[in-house]
Amino acid sequence: MNQNIRNIAIIAHVDHGKTTLVDQLLKEGGVYRANQAVEVRAMDSMDLEKEKGITIKAKNTSVHWQGKIVNILDTPGHADFGGEVERALRMVDGVLLVIDSYDGPQAQTRFVLRKALAHGLKVVIVINKIDRPNADPVKMYDKVLELLMELEATEEQFDAPVVYGSGRDGYMMYKLGDEKKDMTPLFQTIIDHVPPPFAKPEEPFHMLVSNIDWSDYVGRIAVGKILGGVIKVGDPMFVIRHNEPGKKVRTKVTKIFEFTGLGQREVEQAHAGNIVGLAGFEDVDIGDTLDVREDGHALPFTQIDPPTLEMQFSVNDGPLVGQEGKLVTSRQIRERLMRELKTNVSIYIDDAERAGVFNVKARGTMQVAVLVETMRREGFEMLVSRPTVIEKIVDGARHEPYETVWVEVPDECVGSIMQNLANRKGQLTNMEKLTATTMIEATITTRGLIGLEIDVINATSGRGITSHLFKEYGPYAGEVLTRMTGVITATEAGETTTYALLMVQERGKLFIGPGEQVFEGMIVGENPRNEDISCNAVREKALTNFRSQGSGVATGLIPAAKMSLERALEYIASDELLEVTPKNLRLRKRILNTGERLKAKKSGK
Repeated sequence: MNQNIRNIAIIAHVDHGKTTLVDQLLKEGGVYRANQAVEVRAMDSMDLEKEKGITIKAKNTSVHWQGKIVNILDTPGHADFGGEVERALRMVDGVLLVIDSYDGPQAQTRFVLRKALAHGLKVVIVINKIDRPNADPVKMYDKVLELLMELEATEEQFDAPVVYGSGRDGYMMYKLGDEKKDMTPLFQTIIDHVPPPFAKPEEPFHMLVSNIDWSDYVGRIAVGKILGGVIKVGDPMFVIRHNEPGKKVRTKVTKIFEFTGLGQREVEQAHAGNIVGLAGFEDVDIGDTLDVREDGHALPFTQIDPPTLEMQFSVNDGPLVGQEGKLVTSRQIRERLMRELKTNVSIYIDDAERAGVFNVKARGTMQVAVLVETMRREGFEMLVSRPTVIEKIVDGARHEPYETVWVEVPDECVGSIMQNLANRKGQLTNMEKLTATTMIEATITTRGLIGLEIDVINATSGRGITSHLFKEYGPYAGEVLTRMTGVITATEAGETTTYALLMVQERGKLFIGPGEQVFEGMIVGENPRNEDISCNAVREKALTNFRSQGSGVATGLIPAAKMSLERALEYIASDELLEVTPKNLRLRKRILNTGERLKAKKSGK
């Protein structure tokens, strides 16, 4: 049975076309009926994934092709979501390495590929987007081989087969210049080159839980690859807990789901080698082992890279609390964070010393921003602090995390980016001249990396590309300046007026427009000098017999600079917080009262 199954994961840099490629494979595998509407980017399951155009969660689907089942796992390319990648690779026997024939292999490809090679998986190279102008598929193939050598692939992994084509236009070919027909060359290469799953059909049933699904009808669904034996609905089974060594829970399988195309279908039994979902558990977590034997032993679960950043989520205590969000209490926030913990293995959450404050540890700002945005859409209201790095003490000395960063910028912007990296204590390791751009590679502390992406976008008018990868823990690098400016805070509460904002505008850049609610201690703009100032943003114009309220006001108010969630998180300083509600993002000081804030500053808090 398991000779007909192939389990593969797809690796690609953000935007190199892996989700579109999966669409084509689904289409050709006959997933859609003749009259069914074909969904675009079908694998992007969350609204956020469709909006950002990136993959956040690892998901599986399966395509039936000429009597064979190809299970495909879509993996995130972004290093912040590495936890998703590591467990996806446990279920597969080969990977498709999708490379853009103009951009070539990028930093995030390297991240996932290194993990895959370490697992000993077979590689199939797909040179995608060969229809792009300036595409150079031959050169990119050489670059992939260089990358495989650099990552110390074995000889077998190095001799990977290659297909060329365009996922968008729906064709693949063995050699450049072949007929552009359909996806068959890719399917055939997968079947020939990726081995059937390693499983032991004659042994009793056992499987490692690599993912958790949830259904309102049956509760938690454990997803994983069956490593041995056959399982039927109604079979008794033991859950061997990963987090509580020695604990076994007796349970019974109530439903078995097989993946087919984009959905799931219920089956009566499942065989070794297939990727399935099982229901019937009160409590089951990623990393647990399922076994029919009571004396079964726990299967090894890969250690996941440690989190490097920490942030605090707390209850909103501002004057405008509860006007927009429905879920505002610490109990509701805590329950939601604990729920996140069950399906997200790379986040750690614990209660801080102060009541109503929670420490959230994660791999990067992007990962936390996705969690905050999801909660905000569910109706939560809360305060989030600036990310701080998690330090370690090694041999009595302070150590902090370092990352390798790659910045690709137009030639004329190289100087300003180098200056920026120097300010952030970045060490240049390599520079490479490309056709119209320059690739800068540097080693920088994770602290210095916070906010770098925004600076690169501003300096290059949106043409710069940044990607980064955790490298190691190293000695503490000293003070790093990431923000050179101060802020302007409001002194009075109320609704902003154009008249007052015109005066504030003379002091710096505005973050809010007229007619918005502000409160004392809320940040309304940026001061170009490195000090904080306070302004009245709600002052109204004094009326006399000669002047009406509107006269002379329509002159030159510059539109306010609105920040995205990620930008705001990276912008705030350590004595500031971000207030997140379903409708607004507000920057504010931790201590709202101006007098108390000055007192605290004087006493050196």
